[in-house]
Amino acid sequence: MAYKQEYPRPQFVRKDWLNLNGEWDFTFDRENVGTKEKWYQKQEAFDRKINVPFAYQSRLSGIHDPSFCDQVWYRRTFNVAKEWQDQQIILHFGAVDYRSWVYINGKFAGFHEGGHTSFSFNITEFLTWENEEIVVKVEDPSTDETIPRGKQFWKEQSEGIWYTRTTGIWQTVWLEPVNEVRIEKLRLTPDIDEGYINIEFNVTGDFSGNAAKIDIRFKGELFASDTFHIQSPYTKRSINIYQQQIFRTAFHHQGLNWTPETPNLIDISIQLTNENVVLDKIDSYFGMRKIHTENGMVYLNNRPYYQKLVLDQGYWPEGLLTAPSDEDLKKDIELAKEMGFNGCRKHQKVEDPRFMYWADKLGFLVWGECASSPYYSEEAAARLTKEWIEIIERDYNHPSVVAWVPLNESWGVPTIRTDKQQQHHSLALYHLIHSLDKTRPVISNDGWELTKTDICAIHNYNHGNKEENAKYQYYKDSLATKESILQAQPAHRPIYANGFKHEGEPILLTEFGGIGFKVGEESGWGYTSVTNTEEFVQDYKRIMEAVYASKILHGFCYTQLTDVEQEINGLLTYDRKPKCDLAKIKEANDMWHQPIVDHS
Repeated sequence: MAYKQEYPRPQFVRKDWLNLNGEWDFTFDRENVGTKEKWYQKQEAFDRKINVPFAYQSRLSGIHDPSFCDQVWYRRTFNVAKEWQDQQIILHFGAVDYRSWVYINGKFAGFHEGGHTSFSFNITEFLTWENEEIVVKVEDPSTDETIPRGKQFWKEQSEGIWYTRTTGIWQTVWLEPVNEVRIEKLRLTPDIDEGYINIEFNVTGDFSGNAAKIDIRFKGELFASDTFHIQSPYTKRSINIYQQQIFRTAFHHQGLNWTPETPNLIDISIQLTNENVVLDKIDSYFGMRKIHTENGMVYLNNRPYYQKLVLDQGYWPEGLLTAPSDEDLKKDIELAKEMGFNGCRKHQKVEDPRFMYWADKLGFLVWGECASSPYYSEEAAARLTKEWIEIIERDYNHPSVVAWVPLNESWGVPTIRTDKQQQHHSLALYHLIHSLDKTRPVISNDGWELTKTDICAIHNYNHGNKEENAKYQYYKDSLATKESILQAQPAHRPIYANGFKHEGEPILLTEFGGIGFKVGEESGWGYTSVTNTEEFVQDYKRIMEAVYASKILHGFCYTQLTDVEQEINGLLTYDRKPKCDLAKIKEANDMWHQPIVDHS
């Protein structure tokens, strides 16, 4: 059976490719002897099958074994199309957790460390052009608390807020043929103030004598085309979008820009030629979208925009971190929008690019976050930094992504309140991300103990009964209320680390709620609990009324979209069944009206 056949890199599309998902040979290497015994050259070493791209711990893998095994091996054969023989063959991995050694026909092709981002190798020199073999060794240290683990538990059985681990290949594996001279590293940066789309890309190989043609289309209609000679390996072009005739009326009525309400996407193709011979062609898209903070508010396309987010952990009962299908990624967004949310915070996970594709298409804001390590070390800091560089390179072009969250609740920096070294790590990530992406806000440590940050993101679950409404309501003295928020210590942690303070950035409540509601035979826990659907709806409405009464908060992120394993505080069950009439949740979410925000 073939799994997940959709094109895995939707913002950098080439015509020819080969999906390698499906049944692979597999084996556990519990004694860690595979490398010494050269299993990458021994077909007989593999004693079972696995369905890629599902981790062996998941049901959809066909194995469903949650026990520890730090080394596992994969193997399969494949054939490369004969018409590709004059091309370079690139082998791509969507994500492999955590370290990967790749062998082609018994020869080492490359190594990658990092469990959440894409990587690739040029395997042309290793091919025989007959029956090819790929072997992948994966090492995923089960109990190492200095690698970016996110919610993956370092014990065999899940408990609390920690879930089943994901080891090995968990996103699509695929091949593509490319020319030695080709386009790489496309960056699309919209500038709605000037009306331009800024296009940057690199050309590998001998670029001399080559020409590039850029075509831009909206709803299938060509409205801009630019042909020019390549002068260097790096190219930057700017095309004025708003001056094109097709958009004059639309822009005047604010109908062109990308928003959750109007998710307009503009198609772009870039073709590289040499004397009319096509060397490479890629298809992509962009949205004219701007996100920034000003006067204590978040602005979308230069207008105040109240973010109504839901915490989305991206786990599925059959696939764990891997969605069973592309339709499941799309469905999560559709269900969230049906409940009146305009975005999500992807929690402790770098999601499959197909999720951002659907967020772009359907109109859904995404806060991008990375898995954290539980503890701090210099090596852990380096690992997280490397992953963030890869995350931004991969996901920069998605208009749906409107914020970056490098740290969460001081995970990986447990003594950041007073520890200067850990504060410097937070500051380094903040400035690194801004140095790579000047278009999005960065939240330094979502929850509390913030350092330098663009949004003051606070977590607070202290709303267990009706009398506690006042924790989120702001009556006569809004300034004092702001001070009380900033002086609060949710989870006994101050909002800002020592030496840092609020500097006027927007204040958002980015984790709260977590109403526990058991449905069917489920068992587990929530931050508060109810016993029936009516109580569930009423408690949600009570909490939202308190949040919406605030003149200080400029957005929220409710915990959470779905139940996950032992957590039963989702608005949906783990298998995405609604716990109530979703129209009731939407009714509560739609109570909001743009407040007058206190800027003092």
